Amino acid sequence: MGLLRIMMPPKLQLLAVVAFAVAMLFLENQIQKLEESRSKLERAIARHEVREIEQRHTMDGPRQEAALDEEEDMVIIYNRVPKTASTSFTNIAYDLCAKNKYHVLHINTTKNNPVMSLQDQVRFVKNITSWKEMKPGFYHGHVSYLDFAKFGVKKKPIYINVIRDPIERLVSYYYFLRFGDDYRPGLRRRKQGDKKTFDECVAEGGSDCAPEKLWLQIPFFCGHSSECWNVGSRWAMDQAKYNLINEYFLVGVTEELEDFIMLLEAALPRFFRGATELYRTVGKKSHLRKTTEKKLPTKQTIAKLQQSDIWKMENEFYEFALEQFQFIRAHAVREKDGDLYILAQNFFYEKIYPKSN
Repeated sequence: MGLLRIMMPPKLQLLAVVAFAVAMLFLENQIQKLEESRSKLERAIARHEVREIEQRHTMDGPRQEAALDEEEDMVIIYNRVPKTASTSFTNIAYDLCAKNKYHVLHINTTKNNPVMSLQDQVRFVKNITSWKEMKPGFYHGHVSYLDFAKFGVKKKPIYINVIRDPIERLVSYYYFLRFGDDYRPGLRRRKQGDKKTFDECVAEGGSDCAPEKLWLQIPFFCGHSSECWNVGSRWAMDQAKYNLINEYFLVGVTEELEDFIMLLEAALPRFFRGATELYRTVGKKSHLRKTTEKKLPTKQTIAKLQQSDIWKMENEFYEFALEQFQFIRAHAVREKDGDLYILAQNFFYEKIYPKSN
């Protein structure tokens, strides 16, 4: 066959190359159309599901305009950072929603863009606060932090999140784009076919493993300000730290996910009652999403990335979050025989005046 190609006249060779190029363009176009059709179908299904829920509430009887009970008016937003065990944790919420009687909604942004347009911010805030049929609600998606107070909202949602060692997160994301994971093994990934290892990418100075790609957890916590997305911004890191302390109910770490779930169950049982046991008995096996073909980077690769100022900032933020999480955990649990147990209520009221007759 190779001999036939060599003996082929130049004009026929050129024609064959052109025909091949046209065929490839045609296939890429068809694949793109299929992706667009799939996206439209997903949106149509989502709209149908919403209508069904709203109709079910209507059939159950007219909804009173009176204020909802405090627990029933609760909304949690999990603005999940990619490749931090977010799917594993979200599946726990899906498994519990019917039993604990709340709704789970995925925030599906176009091309997973974490920054919403101003008009979408307004729509989103309005949905979250006034969509009574979806309360209590657990919203999750790859969206950066949004300050509800700037929109004049009286009651803000509860923010939670999980972050991960920045280099481990980047390595996981690098291989995920090429090989996918065991959650949806048949789905074609953006970099599928690229067999280059993470070590080789760093050695060659590739763009997919550049230090700039580490800049993600800080802007997710910083929010929708332009400076949040300026790589290496000290202001962005300070704002992310401020938001983590002041605007987030709890931020866990991937490496200690079970403890994060345990604390949520103790503090927010309306949503997470039964979560710890579910994770221990089922979740660790069925929910943990493993990236396929992932190869751990060498010490040399890690050392090279750690030379960058971007890694130093992302790592400083990670260590800050880890210290805060461990501080909260230390004051909420006790250890016995290697296991952690939630502390019982440790305060009470006394000297109550005036005395009742």
